[in-house]
Amino acid sequence: MRIFLVGASGAIGSRLVPQLLDAGHDVIGTHTSAASGQRVRTLGATPVALDMLEPRAVRAAVLDAAPDVIIHQATGLANATFGRSFDRTFAKTNALRTRGTDNLLAAAREAGVSRFIAQSNATYRYARDGGMVKSEDDPLDTMPVRDAVASRAAMNYLDDAVVAAGGMALRYGIFYGGANDGLMGPVRKRQVPIIGAGGGYLSFVHLEDAAAAVVHAVRRYRPGVFNIVDDEPGPMREWLPALAAALGAKPPLHVPVWLARLLAGESAVVMSTEHRGASNAKAKRELGWTPRYPTWRDGFVRVYASDATSFAPPRSGAIQGPSQA
Repeated sequence: MRIFLVGASGAIGSRLVPQLLDAGHDVIGTHTSAASGQRVRTLGATPVALDMLEPRAVRAAVLDAAPDVIIHQATGLANATFGRSFDRTFAKTNALRTRGTDNLLAAAREAGVSRFIAQSNATYRYARDGGMVKSEDDPLDTMPVRDAVASRAAMNYLDDAVVAAGGMALRYGIFYGGANDGLMGPVRKRQVPIIGAGGGYLSFVHLEDAAAAVVHAVRRYRPGVFNIVDDEPGPMREWLPALAAALGAKPPLHVPVWLARLLAGESAVVMSTEHRGASNAKAKRELGWTPRYPTWRDGFVRVYASDATSFAPPRSGAIQGPSQA
């Protein structure tokens, strides 16, 4: 099929282009700079410069491409600084998930494109009660922490708009497997502590597996929401020491909740103490997707313990790997 891939030079897009080409698809990939355009060309896709927040430009690009499928993988996390305010870090991404998604969906309707797949997020999404692992049918958190209200609203907006249009929203876990994953530096410097008992669960997904899930979604298109995560959501008290060990770093520090709340903010406290993981059962069942890296326990060792700084996907240059979609 002819595929219009928005964000083709990003952490997922740069891994997705080769997989789509290997599956026999024709890929038109968008970019926002000369350097990223060259990267898209090198990967084998047809590059198109595009600002997703400009509706006329989006309309013209989609109509000119005449695709069978639109894939929205755009985020604004390049060179982002992760700090106390989740919303400040994700401000550009939130605009892409709201206004940008609206622009793409409007262009898709005009171009008669019925298949639309978008990047969503499983992190900070599910209600913080009941079981520690949630499916797509479980309730979302209705009381987000104060510094993540706008980001949560943008995630919900994307999911609702895409599904209402008959599309697929893929809720990714925390990304890893890039040459400069966002967690690598802070964990090496012992800047990510275990807060309290560290009982909050996270779900991870290797970048190559995240891209492979999109290929499966194209092949077995089914409207709806899908968690794209590995097989083993795990508590912070387990995954963080494992990541530190794989990186050859010292074990993480332990800090009490009250101190972490003062120093790191409420989002960090929630992630370590209350956060829920996500189940991938639906994606495996309905999309036929199985991760090559089924658990972070093995994945961290395979990726980081050998030579994390040189890890990169086939047929690409240096790629930035954000710690979160």
